[in-house]
Amino acid sequence: MINEAAIRRRFETVSPYLDERQRRVFVTSEALVAGWGGISAVSRVTGIARSTIGRGLEELASGVAPNGRVRRAGAGRKLLEEADPGLIEDLDRIVAPTQRGDPEQPLRWTIKSLRQIARSLRDLGHCISHTSVGAVLRACGYSLQANRKSREGSHHPDRNTQFEYINRTVNAALAEGQPAISVDAKKKELVGDFKNAGRTWRPQGQPEAVRSHDFLIPELGKAVPYGVYDIGANSGWVSVGIDHDTAAFAVNAIRSWWREMGKARYCPASYLVITADSGGSNGNRHLAWKFHLQELAAEFRAKTSVVPSATSTRFCQFTAAVARKCRCFSTGCVTTT
Repeated sequence: MINEAAIRRRFETVSPYLDERQRRVFVTSEALVAGWGGISAVSRVTGIARSTIGRGLEELASGVAPNGRVRRAGAGRKLLEEADPGLIEDLDRIVAPTQRGDPEQPLRWTIKSLRQIARSLRDLGHCISHTSVGAVLRACGYSLQANRKSREGSHHPDRNTQFEYINRTVNAALAEGQPAISVDAKKKELVGDFKNAGRTWRPQGQPEAVRSHDFLIPELGKAVPYGVYDIGANSGWVSVGIDHDTAAFAVNAIRSWWREMGKARYCPASYLVITADSGGSNGNRHLAWKFHLQELAAEFRAKTSVVPSATSTRFCQFTAAVARKCRCFSTGCVTTT
């Protein structure tokens, strides 16, 4: 007699902890232990089909060790590109006019949405959803990406030479222990209760109320951040203005950096190297920028003892052509004796 009640208790006890393959092995072992009629009895008690128990017996008889898979390889639905041979060709024809990237590189991307591509494919007779379009595109080497600024425009014949000259000058200053800084004005921001990207924790259903339109509040104005980066010390200083990004404001940011950080670190110093782009308040053709730098040089010599002896104080301005119009590099220096 086969004790079906005992088989049922054992199966109900361990079944929640077994996957499909382990469950098949368990009921097969129970059928072997039960002997004649065991397959029918175990199938009746556990609800597992006789054919499944029969496959388990074949697996045990073959002696093949488990390979970590629950099911055999090769099952499942065919890939879309196999079931629909013309899908890839039509997909390339739809995406090709709007694709980006070097065709010889392994990565490409498209500017059409998945729903637009799926709609175009359905118009051509393909049965496909937008989620399946995304899977096929990823398999073909596409990815969703934004634009990247990489085209430099015009190329000055001496551009690399100017880069090397700037690099040598900065390295020489750092080797001598002289200050070398990089300056730039950052994005202006409206001051007030305006919407910005990001999220913060708040009680549910009580988001922070902000203005619907980004109109300037005259009494608050804009915040104008101007950064000074100390290359040698790997530290920064940011001055925030509330008016305009002018040459006087840019030079005053350098003055503030020197008084608050640079003086303690580099004084006495023989000269200061400044790297800057060639646009805005610190443009290479901006007369006010050079004028205020001259004033700053004279002030440092008189009040902060930047020049410890009767030598000249130099503020070397190296301008880079990385602004919008890609102007060529130029060098200049403001000297006071």
